[in-house]
Amino acid sequence: MQFEKLDSIPALAASLPRADENARAEALARQNNLTKPPGALGRLEELAIFMAGWQANPRPRIERAQALVFAGNHGICAQGVNPFPQEVTAQMVANFDAGGAAINQLCAANGAALGVIALDLDRPTADFTTGPAMTVAETLDAMNRGAAAVDAKADILILGEMGIGNSTVAAALGAACFGGSAAEWVGPGTGSDPAGIARKIAAIEAGLRRHAGQSPMQVLASLGGREQAAICGAVLAARAARVPVILDGFICTAAAACLHAADPHLLAHCLVGHASAEPGHRRLLAALGQTPVLEFDMRLGEGTGAALALGILRSALACHNGMATFAEAGVAGG
Repeated sequence: MQFEKLDSIPALAASLPRADENARAEALARQNNLTKPPGALGRLEELAIFMAGWQANPRPRIERAQALVFAGNHGICAQGVNPFPQEVTAQMVANFDAGGAAINQLCAANGAALGVIALDLDRPTADFTTGPAMTVAETLDAMNRGAAAVDAKADILILGEMGIGNSTVAAALGAACFGGSAAEWVGPGTGSDPAGIARKIAAIEAGLRRHAGQSPMQVLASLGGREQAAICGAVLAARAARVPVILDGFICTAAAACLHAADPHLLAHCLVGHASAEPGHRRLLAALGQTPVLEFDMRLGEGTGAALALGILRSALACHNGMATFAEAGVAGG
């Protein structure tokens, strides 16, 4: 999948694949005939039916799970919005590559192949208080790199990110797409103290004033980062290949929220893995109409919440496919 114009993204909603309603209906019928009261497995049933629709298969399976972590650096760090230097982004990418991060362990535990894509870490985006964070060309380039990383044969895609300063970017994207004050979207991120949070709020307020009145995809370019644009590209490429997606926490969801603001149907194939402890994430979840798979008070990023949610999704499909129906078990009541 190749993106050539930002303003053509919203129109993709009309042409991209949609969930197979016949497969969904067959999956629901199976759920209602398994050896349990209808609805007794709660969200597990909903997850199985969701997967059936996107795999166009009433007995969906996860044999090939892909996890992608995109990493980028941000010019907004010049405003003192983060307590850690940007060198940490590259250091954490090296840690991912060496297998030493939480995402490595959770991918191994839940059966996902991890890929890490560093996006020009030596060339941070521009400071969005003084101009657009990215040019249109830079935004499209990052989107295309995100799309190119997607395995079209995967049964599920997990998305995560790494980038010093990107909780400020996420809060700015949320406020620009869905309204509200900067203070309502800002949280501590990697550990900002009250003075650091005040700097984050001031930077976002300046960015919102400078880039007011833009379309959602223009907002992505003006306030976002390369990893946010890459996440959007990956989400759309997955949709084109009928691969359902598990988004991670606040930052990952905020990136994808630009697509939702462009057209809500663009995220129809996406789940949100967990509710981040970052305060802005609940505002995002409400705006997107999403219920997270998990609530574990996590705020690490890296795709960790999404990788953990993969285990729940696997459990949902194990019940869906492995349980007997009333007729098969010879149990009365079916």
